[in-house]
Amino acid sequence: MIRPLVILPSYNSGGQLVRTMREAAPFCPDVWAVVDGSSDGSGGEAREAASTAVGLRVLVLEKNCGKGGAVLAGLRAADAEGFSHALMMDADGQHAAAAIPEFLDRAAREPEALIAGVPVFGPDAPPERVKGRRIGNFFAAVETWGMGARDSLFGFRVYPIRPTLKILESTRGARRFDFDTIVAVRLLWAGVRAVNLPVPVKYPPPSDGGVTHFRYLRDNVLLTRVHVRLCLEMLLHFPKLVSLRCR
Repeated sequence: MIRPLVILPSYNSGGQLVRTMREAAPFCPDVWAVVDGSSDGSGGEAREAASTAVGLRVLVLEKNCGKGGAVLAGLRAADAEGFSHALMMDADGQHAAAAIPEFLDRAAREPEALIAGVPVFGPDAPPERVKGRRIGNFFAAVETWGMGARDSLFGFRVYPIRPTLKILESTRGARRFDFDTIVAVRLLWAGVRAVNLPVPVKYPPPSDGGVTHFRYLRDNVLLTRVHVRLCLEMLLHFPKLVSLRCR
């Protein structure tokens, strides 16, 4: 039996953070927001919302640590309180909270697996976001021999906490937008198989609180370096990949 929670890493998500917390709350008893050094007042709004709702909690990081750094802080706190699995979802309203029960049910049936979301894009998806991730997905498939998460960047996933913490605490990487890619690949290398499930994704306009902190040049350079390193490291995991492929 698993004990799951929802973790929302958030940086300057504005009023969308509280909306996402409230949307997730009916589907999971525990919903935590990790406010990653935000300067827009969203941390205070989230704390106020959590003060009147059972199961909502807010962790505030004084300085910005990046998405992976915020996730690490949340996982450490969750592990200390006995949670076994964490469903990660973005705080910016992109992910469908209604998909939470299906993902948690699958995690309960396959507790040793990574339950990875595969985005189903709608007409509001920016073409550069849809097309741009294809290169990263190609290299992630090479690094995992096609056995890992089908989308290397999608943040809607259920992670088994202990194996994920072990990976994060063994590397100085995976602290920013490289988190989703590095952890998904290295979990597969560690023998954690991926279960891929489709989930709708939407892109709210700024007028509705939509926000993104992905910077195409900066973060694509980061991800390129990550894939070069992972491709080289893959050679060290060749026997493990052969074993996984032969199962």
